[in-house]
Amino acid sequence: MTVLPEEGFSLAAEFPDATREQWQRLVEGVLRKAGTEAAGTAAEDALATALQDGLSTRPLYTADDASPDPGLPGFPPFVRGGRPEGTAVSGWDVRQLHAHPDARRTNEAVLADLENGVTSLWLTVGTTGLPARDLGTALDGVLLDLAPVVLDAGHDTEAAARALLRLYDERGTARTEARGSLGADPLGTLARTGTAPDVDTAALATACLDDRPGVRALVVDALPYHEAGGSAAQELGCALATGVAYLRTLTDAGLGIDDACAQLEFRHAAGADQFLTIATLRAARRLWARVTEVCGASPAARAQRQHAVTSPVMMTRRDPWVNMLRTTVACLGAGVGGADAVTVLPFDSAIGLPDAFARRIARNTSSILLEESHLARVIDPAGGSWYVERLTDELARAAWAWFQEIERAGGQEAALRSGLVAERLAATWAERSARLATRREPVTGVSEFPHLAEQPVEREAAPRPPSGGLPRVRRDEAYEALRARSDAHLAATGARPRVFLAALGSPAAHTARATFAANLLQAGGIEPVHEPASVDADTAAAAFRRSGATVACLCSSDAVYAEQAGAVAAALKAAGAGRILLAGRRGDQPPADVDEFVHAGGDATAVLTSVLDHLGVAR
Repeated sequence: MTVLPEEGFSLAAEFPDATREQWQRLVEGVLRKAGTEAAGTAAEDALATALQDGLSTRPLYTADDASPDPGLPGFPPFVRGGRPEGTAVSGWDVRQLHAHPDARRTNEAVLADLENGVTSLWLTVGTTGLPARDLGTALDGVLLDLAPVVLDAGHDTEAAARALLRLYDERGTARTEARGSLGADPLGTLARTGTAPDVDTAALATACLDDRPGVRALVVDALPYHEAGGSAAQELGCALATGVAYLRTLTDAGLGIDDACAQLEFRHAAGADQFLTIATLRAARRLWARVTEVCGASPAARAQRQHAVTSPVMMTRRDPWVNMLRTTVACLGAGVGGADAVTVLPFDSAIGLPDAFARRIARNTSSILLEESHLARVIDPAGGSWYVERLTDELARAAWAWFQEIERAGGQEAALRSGLVAERLAATWAERSARLATRREPVTGVSEFPHLAEQPVEREAAPRPPSGGLPRVRRDEAYEALRARSDAHLAATGARPRVFLAALGSPAAHTARATFAANLLQAGGIEPVHEPASVDADTAAAAFRRSGATVACLCSSDAVYAEQAGAVAAALKAAGAGRILLAGRRGDQPPADVDEFVHAGGDATAVLTSVLDHLGVAR
């Protein structure tokens, strides 16, 4: 027989409440064992993780970490979602991206997607994708009253938009049944290319309102700022400034504020930091609700329509299979964050045009999270988390400050043309690049745990993306350049550049640092030669000569270094080693023949570049 506890009975009733001070004292003890002395709040600060925009993740959040009332789902300030039901009824819109310039091949891929879980289409049209004149062929067999179509056409927006509107008429799509977006985003195109397209956004918006009320005319695309290396707050601030600029344009043309708001959809990046993604989407809705409130929009019109796209910046060209894991986490963050539509980029999108398998995995990522993990069945599952609510608030405040600076500079267009946006994004990316170079921000399969013998994934080349505006960056770019040098060397000589690992002492003494050194070298495309397993001053020279390398790296514990490093380094120099590294930090009395010390937190890309240069590997 099951005995239920009495009403009001608490399982924790016999345990005293713990205080923050007690927790801090426990932290002090752990830090002391790790060699760090810190007390009170300093001990707590030692466990904090710094984020961009001056934010940080604290190790502990409690009810004392106050944040503004997020409201209820579907009501201002819309932090908890733009609709009361969230995505619980039918899940989020699974939106697949298609950029193949061949209309018939695009049509085959589109139909396969729609038959297997995709619910809307995102088409790249124009010089970087499908020709606008071929839009009808690409959408042959597509039921336009059931499958929303979103265009991304840049300078060809006017032609692409008119082609889609004509297609609705030719197919006899009922006036109120068409769904999607014409994708007009002149400021986004300006950011991408350095020039703004000739498109009458007000005329397109009026056409949608009059003839296709379910179609939006404009997109506020924050991806150009994300892909240029911007932080989450910078992405949000630029999106907010862009949205305000479009509201001004539309209302100046005679549209009411509610109608103007209804013409906008916002596109945000979803990264592998799931909590930051959740907070970004929640903060974006809060910020837009505040702007539209000030503009006089009705409460129902203040909700931001959101399209989340898994981050192109995080996608790698080496070991691209790991991208499946990154996009899964990003999709989860986007769904929990309340995105209305989610695009999972195929794992091979950084290499070229995705194949059928990659598109299948991309769409099935959403399907699994929706159908098997039931992620959409709970409205705002992150709501009420002290951490998420606090992060949302802090991120919103940082984004608002950047938005205000853009407005003081004359608005988004002026900030783009003056170079303000580019300058700030470049500074942010420089800071992040330093973390990537030192591997404080690891990239699995690239800077950490690289697979040097992996077979390259070959894909059909994608159309060249637009250029002339903000740059496009990737987390893997510095390491990709090093790996490309190694690949060229392999093709020219039949072998990769090599470094001999001179492991000293027992496996217990050298395994950790030998593993570290091998991992580091392979991140730069350098083959570590660890044969034999251990050497000493008598055997190091012969082993080094057999390896065929001209650079060596000593690997062992500090205690063994004190006993053997000097003699082994001298033997290696005598055997022809042109450069000797040591895995570990420089001590008070470093061996005379060691040229460089490599350790965790050091600039890995600088070390790898210098080794490749020494080995004569062409840039």
